[in-house]
Parts: sequence; structure tokens; C-alpha cells
Amino acid sequence: MHPNALLDLTTDLLRQVLKLESPADAVVSAFFRKHRSLGPRERHTLAETTYTVLRQRYRWSHLAQSGSGALERRMAILAWQGSETFLRSALGPHEQAWLQDVAALDPARLPDKARHNLPDWLASALRQEIGDDFWALVAAMEQPAPLDLRVNLLKARREEVLQALAEQSLLAEPTPWSPWGVRLQGKPALQKMPLFEQGHVEVQDEGSQLLAALLQPRRGEMVVDFCAGAGGKTLALGAVMRNTGRLYAFDVSGHRLDGLKPRLARSGLSNVYPAQIAHERDDRIKRLSGKIDRVLVDAPCSGLGTLRRNPDLKWRQSPEALAELQVKQTAILASAARLLKPGGRLVYATCSLLARENEDVAAAFSAAHPGFQPLSAAQALQAAGVERADELVSGPYLKTRPHRHHMDGFFAAVWERQGG
Repeated sequence: MHPNALLDLTTDLLRQVLKLESPADAVVSAFFRKHRSLGPRERHTLAETTYTVLRQRYRWSHLAQSGSGALERRMAILAWQGSETFLRSALGPHEQAWLQDVAALDPARLPDKARHNLPDWLASALRQEIGDDFWALVAAMEQPAPLDLRVNLLKARREEVLQALAEQSLLAEPTPWSPWGVRLQGKPALQKMPLFEQGHVEVQDEGSQLLAALLQPRRGEMVVDFCAGAGGKTLALGAVMRNTGRLYAFDVSGHRLDGLKPRLARSGLSNVYPAQIAHERDDRIKRLSGKIDRVLVDAPCSGLGTLRRNPDLKWRQSPEALAELQVKQTAILASAARLLKPGGRLVYATCSLLARENEDVAAAFSAAHPGFQPLSAAQALQAAGVERADELVSGPYLKTRPHRHHMDGFFAAVWERQGG
């Protein structure tokens, strides 16, 4: 493709994504379906340039003010993730001189907003909660996330998967904490690999894998994944249960549960029962009240712990939306807790960095439900075979952070239901 044409396409894609009307990954996918003639290298340039703009939107917008032409074009030029030679051949003399001048600027002298690239409300909240780690967190969130896989222990061992990847000249290593995790370098075409097609591995961030370790379901138990979505954690739980017992995957979205079907088929699991529910007080929930051994509530949340993967979320969230989420999280957690039998374990989790979705919800639940005894997340992880679990916790809670643990930002609280 001619350089000018590719730059024009990148500008067009950025214009659509920056409307922030839909998730960026959905907009990019729709754009690629419309332009099916694009090759892998062109798609990579388009996607990576778009996500680089989303990660550092304030920076590029600030620097683009000195240029001329469409703002989206200027931002695409500044954030370009393709061949530099290819880009320069698409630029006129004035644009080339402008780009050279901008590149010579000292990033450390930019305004704070153009350095942290966060909405004011979020920057303020993170500064207050993260403290001295704020800039380290910012730097980590502006980097692309690695590709983590979870080994399906029903079909393979981690050592076997690592060997198979090495035979394909792919660099991979065990994840530092998850006993089932593998971290790949680069972004290979995983879906075309036999390991994936045969269900030996699933894509799952290491932090997400740790939630299955926290819940620690046992063989033969009745377990509920209350907000299952496309079922990544459901599949992890089913493997830990060794395909025994009964594992319910509940979600209000039938569309998201449909995404579980092909994954379930690859996994070899037969103990999973997906079911769409109308709301957290659905009759299906009432019928199982007091009968379940373990419940995972991976609650709907802001997703701000996944900004490495979904940088548009910081521009699409708001304090008002978080207030609504907190109400929903509280209601879902209370309803899910009714499922547990005495001695049962409850795990509440989010992929958020903010206390209002995490500690505040957990503390309010504990205060309103004295029959649920908080448990130590570190001890629960250690019992599941997670080494150095004390590095992953803050007080009784699991708290992972991109800048400290090189995984998504997850929070989890654990309780045991008391009574005879």
C-alpha cells in the first residue's frame, strides 16, 4: 500500500476511535472487516498506532497543536508505530521538519497532564491512593501488556507447553506466580497453533488466573462463577476441579456466554453449566440458595486495571459511572453470598485500581454480613501452591499492580460463611 494511503487510513481509524462511542477493540475490528485487503504488517501499524494514541492521548494532542492539517493526522504521525522510512515518504517537507522539531523536545518538560495522560479525576484518585508509586504506575500502564497463557491441566503440563513453544522458536517462560501460567514474548498467531486449537492453552492474564487459586475449588464440589462473561475464569475453575462436581457459569449477557461455547469445547470440560440470568435475584439463584460450596464474583467494574490492554477505558469512564458501578457491585455481592452453604468460600474480585470499587465494597459487605469471616488472601494463595504470595497482597486482600507485578491490576477479597 502507498504510504499516503496507509497514513490516510490510520487518520480515518483514529477519527472513529477517538469518538469514544464504542470500545476501541470493537471499532478496530470493524474497520479491519471493512478493509479486508490490508496485510498483517499494515494491520499491525494501524492498530498499534491507534492504541499508542489512546495510551498517550493528551501528550500527542498537546504536541500536535504546533502542526497543521487534521488533528488526527498529526497525532497519527507523532504516534506512528510502523516503519519510520515508510512514514517519512508520506510526509511533505514542512511535516518532516515539524516532526523533527517535535522529536527534539524534552518529554520531562511537558505539562503533567501530557505526561500522565489521565483524566483529571482519575489522576487525582490514583495520586491519592498510589502515592509515590504514581509515576511508576503511569509508565507501566502506557506499555503494551504481555501475552499470558493458562495451561489447561486436563490436557497438558506447563513444562510440555513450554517445550512445544520452544520447538516453534517462540520465547516463553513460566509466569512468576500462577502455577499454570506461561508468558510469551511478542504476539504470535496463537489461534492457528495446535496448542490452542486442541485446548492445551487459553489466553488469560496471570492476575486473572490467581482468582481461581483464591477460590480453590475442590473435586466434586458445587461452584458458581457468578459473572462468568466469556468464561475465562470458569475454564480455569473447571480445570482445578479436574472436571468433577458441578460448575455453574452465570451471566446476564447471553451474547457473552455464547463466547464460552467454543472455548468450552476445546477445553474438554463436561462439568460446566452456562446459564443466562435476568439479574442478580433471578429464580435460578434462589433455587440454589445455601447449596453452593464456592462462589466467585468477578464483578462488573471500571476495568481500570487493564489499561495496558484497553487504554480507551480511561477516557470512557467517569466518577458518575463509578458510583453506579459501586451500587451494582454491592448488590451483586450480597445476592451471590446467599448461594453459599456454611463453610463455603466467597471471592469478590475486580480488575480496578480504585478503592471505591475494591476495599470500600469489601468493607461494606463485611459490616453488613457478620456471618461471613474475612480470610487472608496470602494464606489462600499459599494453600493453592502460589509461591511468594505475600508479595501480591495488601492486608487481607489480593492487590496486583502492573508496575510491581507485571500483570493487570486485580483486587480480590475472600470470606468464609460461618454457621452450622
